[in-house]
Amino acid sequence: MEEISSDNVHGLILALASSSGGHSYLMEPMWWAGMISMILGEIANFAAYAFAPAILVTPLGALSIIVSAVLAHYFLDERMHIFGVVGCVLCLVGSTMIVLHAPHETQVSSVKQVWLFTTEPGFMVYAITVLVLVGVLIYRYVPLYGQTHVIVYVGICSLMGSLTVMCVKAVGIAIKLSFSESNQFKYFQTWFFTMLLLGFCLMQLNYLNKALDTFNTNVVSPIYYVMFTSLTIVASVIMFKDWDDQSAAQIATELCGFITILCGTFLLHKTKDMGSPAAGSRASTNSLDGNANASANPNSRHPEL
Repeated sequence: MEEISSDNVHGLILALASSSGGHSYLMEPMWWAGMISMILGEIANFAAYAFAPAILVTPLGALSIIVSAVLAHYFLDERMHIFGVVGCVLCLVGSTMIVLHAPHETQVSSVKQVWLFTTEPGFMVYAITVLVLVGVLIYRYVPLYGQTHVIVYVGICSLMGSLTVMCVKAVGIAIKLSFSESNQFKYFQTWFFTMLLLGFCLMQLNYLNKALDTFNTNVVSPIYYVMFTSLTIVASVIMFKDWDDQSAAQIATELCGFITILCGTFLLHKTKDMGSPAAGSRASTNSLDGNANASANPNSRHPEL
C-alpha cells in the first residue's frame, strides 16, 4: 500500500479545523488534490508492474516516503530531524543501487505464458504455503494475539500482498498486450487473475486497517514495508525467475541496495516525531517533572545519603 499523501492530510486538517464533523472535508480543494494525486499514483504504480520486474518496482515504493516527508515539511510545518535527512539519503542511495543492477523484464507474449509461470511447481508450493499460513494466522492467531502482537495482522497483509502483486503484474501484462497486440480478455486466465486480484486486495485492506486501528502507525509502517517488500521479491524471483540471468555480484548489489532502503525507511519512521514541536514540549515537560521530583526529594540526587 502506498503512503497517504501529505496534501490529503493537510486537507483533512483544514476540514477538522473548520467543522465539528461530517463530510465537510469534501469542500476542501487540498483534500481533492491529495485524493487525485493518490489515484494517479496508484494508476502509475499499477502500470509500472506491466513494464518492469516487481523486484525493481516494489522497493522503489520507499521513494514515496521521501516525497511525503518533504511535502510534510513544507505543507504541514513538520520539522525534519537530521536523522530524517539521513534516512532520505539512504533510501535514495539504495534505490539507485537497485535501479542500476535490476534484472531485465521477462518477455511475455500472452497471459497464457503468465499462467504457465503460475502453475509451475515452485510457485505453486509458494502460493499454497502462503495461503496455509494466512489461514492459520486468521483462524488460530488473530483471536489469540491479534490485539497484542502487530506481526499477526501485518503478516497476513504482507503474505497476501506478495500474491496481490503477482496478480497485478498478470492483469497489467494482459492490459498492455490487449492495447498493443491482441485482446487478452478473451482468455479465462485474465478474468481469473482479475478476480483473485480483487479478493486479495479486499482482504489485504481489511487486515491493514485493523493493524492501523490497533497499533501505532510508526510501528506498523516499517514492519509492513519490510515484510511486504521482502515477500514480494521472493514471489517474483520464484515466479518470473528474475535472478536466473544475473551474476552473484549483481544479486548481492541488489540485496545491499534493498537493505540500505530498509535502513533508511526504519530511520525515517523511528525519528519521525523527533523534530516536531510536540515532541520537544513533551521532552520539556518530562524534564520539568523530573526536576520537580528531584526538588521534592533531595535524597534522590544522592542515593548514598
